[in-house]
Amino acid sequence: MERFSNGALTFQVTDTGEAGPGPVAILLHGFPQDGRCWDRVGAALAEGGYRVLAPDLRGYSPGARPAARSAYRNSELAADVLALADAAGVERFYLGGHDWGAALAWYVAGRHPERVTALAALSVPHPQAFVRAMVTSSQGARSWYMAACQLPFLPERALSRRGGQGFRDTLIRMGLDPVSAGRYATRAQDPAGLRGPLNWYRAMPFSMREPAGSIQVPTMFIWGNRDQFVSRAAARLCGQYVTGPYRFIELDGGSHWLPERAPDRVAALLTEHFASARPQSP
Repeated sequence: MERFSNGALTFQVTDTGEAGPGPVAILLHGFPQDGRCWDRVGAALAEGGYRVLAPDLRGYSPGARPAARSAYRNSELAADVLALADAAGVERFYLGGHDWGAALAWYVAGRHPERVTALAALSVPHPQAFVRAMVTSSQGARSWYMAACQLPFLPERALSRRGGQGFRDTLIRMGLDPVSAGRYATRAQDPAGLRGPLNWYRAMPFSMREPAGSIQVPTMFIWGNRDQFVSRAAARLCGQYVTGPYRFIELDGGSHWLPERAPDRVAALLTEHFASARPQSP
């Protein structure tokens, strides 16, 4: 499968194999990534027998860039994930997410636990833990850019200066490798290419009305202690919003960009976590 649809929207997806007896893992990227951020992690999971689906999400896929910011609220984004699972012919799936993809994964697992066998979230904790840390720790200062992204037009113009070169340099300073930074920054060459990705931030007032709720499914949260965007306080609060089996992994020296910068470690952790949650054969 190279594409799937949700209504009038069409999404690109990286698929490691056709439908078969193996379990399905859906991996969700964040900002300003795309599905390829999971290439090395997905390849390792595929070697372990998983069919891995890594979509380019709403705002990133050329055929799925609605203009209204309300079109990027939690329930709309979750519908895209469920449409992908339906297109793959699976009722239940393993779910992983990084950055905004993690925020979406928390929501899908919280609102649709009957569809998710196990959850693995990278870098971004449960949204309620994140919000709580905003007012009780340094998280608010780390997240200043979220308020800046609410402005119309200006964020696109700022990030697209010098053909996106400044954006690339910023990503590298924030710990991303140059190859990935260059690929993601190509989107910034045209301000219009950033509108959809930035609308995830602009939809926050809508998404806050649709909380994820507590998480019942087996959950693992992975956080790098060199993450410049997410505080230790936010990471530590995460477990308070999981009622099912929970594991917190702190990667010493890990940056925010775990799928790209620590793919072998992430793949090993996801393989172990998903295997531990696999339903036992009768």
